[in-house]
Amino acid sequence: MSSTRGLLREAFAQVGVTGRLHAVDIDSGVEVDFGADQPVVTASVHKLCLLVTLHQRAAAGALDLTEQVECPADLRTPGPTGLSAMLDPVRMSLRDIAFLMMAVSDNTAADLLLARVGLDAVNLTTAALGLDRTHATHTFGELLATMKEDAGPGGAQALTDPHVIARLRALDPARGNRSTPRDMTRLLAAVWRDEACAPQHGPALRRLLGLQVWPHRMASGFPFDDVHVAGKTGSLPTLRNEVGVVEYPDGGRYAVAVFTRAASTAAILP
Repeated sequence: MSSTRGLLREAFAQVGVTGRLHAVDIDSGVEVDFGADQPVVTASVHKLCLLVTLHQRAAAGALDLTEQVECPADLRTPGPTGLSAMLDPVRMSLRDIAFLMMAVSDNTAADLLLARVGLDAVNLTTAALGLDRTHATHTFGELLATMKEDAGPGGAQALTDPHVIARLRALDPARGNRSTPRDMTRLLAAVWRDEACAPQHGPALRRLLGLQVWPHRMASGFPFDDVHVAGKTGSLPTLRNEVGVVEYPDGGRYAVAVFTRAASTAAILP
């Protein structure tokens, strides 16, 4: 295991990032651990916790996933995708909003769902699943508002300044939405074993994770037509994360969580 850690340390260093990683065989429990219990900023990875909460509430009869929700044009959380980028009023079901949240990491979609279930419910879900190091403190709109405030008059352009980056509350796991790599693989394993929610909701959860459109992070490491990768990315200035499950044709299935922070402040990073 020490040689594996050495290889991981070298791999992270070669691409100019610090990294935390946990990978586990969902069925046997064999694992690879590189800082798996260190606190990390989740960014949009936390949308997975929200998705599970939404389906738990549906399973309990507290909401109907086909329920229609209005999204006015003037109530949009900033973001480059989905409802966040649209200009006109939209009406759609909770389950289709969840699709946008997971497939294209739509921030407005996430905040619409948070308005329906609440941050407290998300935290109750993660606590009940034994994810003791996982906690949500902000909606996505609130998180982005702290970045705007911390960046100051320089706005988005200031987010390439290392001094500005250093003061962003959004990048501090002690003050924002947080987890650990091990907590995230535990959650993924529960989803794949139908333990995160009522079993009839498992296929829908796995389907949405499999519909993520971004192939450039975890999936790029498995360029094989018979290997399936389902996951959720998370990005903030200098942060590039992804958690997911890799499924092999022999039936092997592995939950993987990778959280990185780059030395470079460039906005365009993989």
